[in-house]
Amino acid sequence: MTDQSMNIPAALAAMVDDIRALMAEKNIETPLIVGIHTGGVWIANALRERLGISESLGELNINFYRDDFTRNGLHPQIQPSKLPLSIEDRHILLVDDVLFTGRTVRAAMNEIFDYGRPASITLAVLFEREGRELPVFAEVSGIKQTLGKKQYIDISGPEPLELTIRNKA
Repeated sequence: MTDQSMNIPAALAAMVDDIRALMAEKNIETPLIVGIHTGGVWIANALRERLGISESLGELNINFYRDDFTRNGLHPQIQPSKLPLSIEDRHILLVDDVLFTGRTVRAAMNEIFDYGRPASITLAVLFEREGRELPVFAEVSGIKQTLGKKQYIDISGPEPLELTIRNKA
């Protein structure tokens, strides 16, 4: 099976439409957009620009919050998280590149709650695949696809932003 590239502009456009509809339904004017390092920050920035939101992007580095931290150690290039001084009662649009097991999202929410108590958290992901280990779901996803056991997602960016489904050898 060969590698398969995905249409990122179309997925982002669909996500923007879905986010606008969801924010209108929830009566949220301007969510605080927070991306999970690294791919989630790239996606979050692209969404922020397309949504016309001027507020700075929040960035989470969840390395210290991962449940496999003691097993795998830290990534060699840890960047600090960047969130506003207060997230109390803010509506957060949490963005990641891929939703798979749900463990990254759980770690991100743990870190968010260390900063305060948001009014709500809405999850948006570029690519959603099966394999949840935790009860986590995305309210917005650009691409939903079933992958084989030997397939994985490779994302590169930020410019150009590319997502490829690859096959393990």
